Amino acid sequence: MSDMPLRRRVTLALTLLGFLLSTLFAAATLKVTEDYEYVVATELLRGQAEDYGLRLANGLPAQLPRTQRLSGYTRADVPPRYAAFPLGVHEDAAEERVHVGVFDTSAGRLYFSIDLGDIEALERLLGWALAAVVVLGTFLSGFLGWLFAGAALVPVTRLARAVDALPVAPQATHLGERVSDDELGRLARAIDGYQRRLVDADTHEQAFFADASHELRTPIAVVQGATEVMLDDPEAAREPRRMERLRRLDRGVREMTDLVEMLLAVSRRPLSAPEWQDAAGVLHEVVASLQSDPAQPDADIAASGRWQAPSREARLLLRHAIGKLGWPASGDRLSLRLEHNRLDLSVPIPAGSPLTAHRSDAGGVGPLAQRLASQLGWRLERPSPGHIRIELPAQAIAGAGPAGGRSGLHGQDMRPGVT
Repeated sequence: MSDMPLRRRVTLALTLLGFLLSTLFAAATLKVTEDYEYVVATELLRGQAEDYGLRLANGLPAQLPRTQRLSGYTRADVPPRYAAFPLGVHEDAAEERVHVGVFDTSAGRLYFSIDLGDIEALERLLGWALAAVVVLGTFLSGFLGWLFAGAALVPVTRLARAVDALPVAPQATHLGERVSDDELGRLARAIDGYQRRLVDADTHEQAFFADASHELRTPIAVVQGATEVMLDDPEAAREPRRMERLRRLDRGVREMTDLVEMLLAVSRRPLSAPEWQDAAGVLHEVVASLQSDPAQPDADIAASGRWQAPSREARLLLRHAIGKLGWPASGDRLSLRLEHNRLDLSVPIPAGSPLTAHRSDAGGVGPLAQRLASQLGWRLERPSPGHIRIELPAQAIAGAGPAGGRSGLHGQDMRPGVT
């Protein structure tokens, strides 16, 4: 019963109510009919007894009736089965349609019997009619209950749709103002209160992330600054193994910075406003921001057209994806190809060489990147080592056809302010 839909439960309740009321109506009607039959028989028999009793007592000529419907008897000629009846009106046990009245009159005790077969036939017909009333009444109650339940649940359905339309991010609502001030209004106000608590909790969470970002950026900036100083040290440049360690430390610090920025981007509601950008220009900027040494490998960019996305978050995700390929530290040539709404990022993996994906500073696409891609409406996947594919929404791409517009960086440092 608890698993039954609300509309069915209301319909079932009204059906049972209709059956109960129809049954009570039928029982009351039959009871009234029985009482009416008894009253009619009593009045008819008493009237006959009084009339014939007066006539006999006064010596008037009177002969008790003996017809098919009405018969009268004295103590001398009463049938044996009537002789034992006490005063009053009774049904003949042998024939239910016959009623027998026993009366004491001035002329003595008289017995009258009357055949009410036509009334009994009417009662049987009425019984069938009342049975039909019970069946039809139950069916009609169920049908009307289904219609009335549907009409009564329309406000509940509207409220459910309004709740379904709520965004994932917490948002203050005013559902209670659009419904009646009853149990449904109480439910709507409870939802409004819950949404307000979610907004408050989200505000506190945003404040926490803001404070945490400030605290995390400070030590990361210190480490990054110290790493850059050591990388610029001429003595370190003369020690290749030491230089490699410092570069790995620099990559780790930069990746930590990107992860912190992605964490804040994922927690931020909403993301920055999307804007149309030149696809090739964005890819050039991202690649240039990752190249810290002119001697680092080249990148081939084949892209045309524009895409629409939040600028800061899109660049952050692209930086992270390219970094997960191990570029530029891998020493391989990076390829970026945009075809329609699919962007492929790849580096070659020569046969027999260690897989780039197994480097200690590279790996699979993490949950933070997947979460950020989902918020951007992008789909991020890694079909094979050295290859990451990003699918953008078709409606967020304009003028992008098969890969074209190839350009190579060829070791140039394209960071802002560097020539």
